[in-house]
Amino acid sequence: MVNYIDQSHTYIEDGVVIGEGTTIYPNVILEGNTKIGKNCIIHMGCYLKNVEVGDNTTIYHSQIEDSKIGSSCNIGPYAHIRPNCIIEDDIKVGSFVELKNSHIGRQTKIPHLSYIGDSIVGKNVNIGCGVVTANYDGKEKLQTIIENGAFIGCNTNLVAPIKIEQNAIIGAGSTITRDVPNDTLAVARAKIVMKKYKEEC
Repeated sequence: MVNYIDQSHTYIEDGVVIGEGTTIYPNVILEGNTKIGKNCIIHMGCYLKNVEVGDNTTIYHSQIEDSKIGSSCNIGPYAHIRPNCIIEDDIKVGSFVELKNSHIGRQTKIPHLSYIGDSIVGKNVNIGCGVVTANYDGKEKLQTIIENGAFIGCNTNLVAPIKIEQNAIIGAGSTITRDVPNDTLAVARAKIVMKKYKEEC
């Protein structure tokens, strides 16, 4: 049995499959070849088109198209998952995260305010707030690879093509333009310059 909070304010296209025990909130739109697993929660304001969702996944106020979401994931609020994304199990994709043409490995966390495009992200990766994969050079879309166990600090720019190897750590505020070896800390920040000044009237 599927639980509808307010079925009169929910749009579900013919052909959509919803698993037993799943709860659908009002103002949800499910279109195309969408398949929702068992015991999921699809909160109000979600739009899913041609999306496969595993069991026990919760999605808050997000837009997802032509992608696959695993089991026991937590998506949103206000995530935008664009076509050709594969999100494996036990993954957090948080508020104002945009994904495009990317594969995200198990138990990885992308909590908020990040853009991950044309990327392969391994297992157990932590991606801090404000991380951007700079995947476009004006002519081509280029790939970012982040291997298992890497930690990407807040406000980091990863300029593709680039590989961050296993268990590497990127210091917050860095712009990384070269591959980072495994078990390495990479920090790329401008030197702080401080000068005293006197405001003139």
